[in-house]
Amino acid sequence: MAVRGITPILNVSDVPQSVRWFASLGWKRGFAWNAGGMMPGDALTNEHGDANFASVCADAEAQIFLCHGGQGSRGTIMPKFPGDDETDGVWMSWWMDSVDALEAMHRSAAAMGYLITMPPTDEPWGVREFHLRHPDGHMFRVSAGISTSNT
Repeated sequence: MAVRGITPILNVSDVPQSVRWFASLGWKRGFAWNAGGMMPGDALTNEHGDANFASVCADAEAQIFLCHGGQGSRGTIMPKFPGDDETDGVWMSWWMDSVDALEAMHRSAAAMGYLITMPPTDEPWGVREFHLRHPDGHMFRVSAGISTSNT
């Protein structure tokens, strides 16, 4: 069996706002769709209203679909400690090219006031990671292999 890729779908409360959140972290808008059909260019709203389904992309290999109010659940339970499995929403690993890139992403997310539920930590399985919570409660384990450090 050959699987060509997996694209997670996040249930979000506001697609344009979610696209902007990802864009602030370096992702790009892929497609956007609403009742009028496919939305051209970088549009996230038009005469038919806001986009209610869209994608964000990081390079050619990473893509996430964003669905307004459907296809899964949002996170409503705040973690009590790093790695708290009692939270809901979707957990995903977001892989960076290097520890240096991870540290830069952490600094950027912190400067924007985004919710970081675990600071950068070296894990025994050979990665450095921090936990970043999306406004709708989805959790990203922003990670890089420790051996990929440029320092």
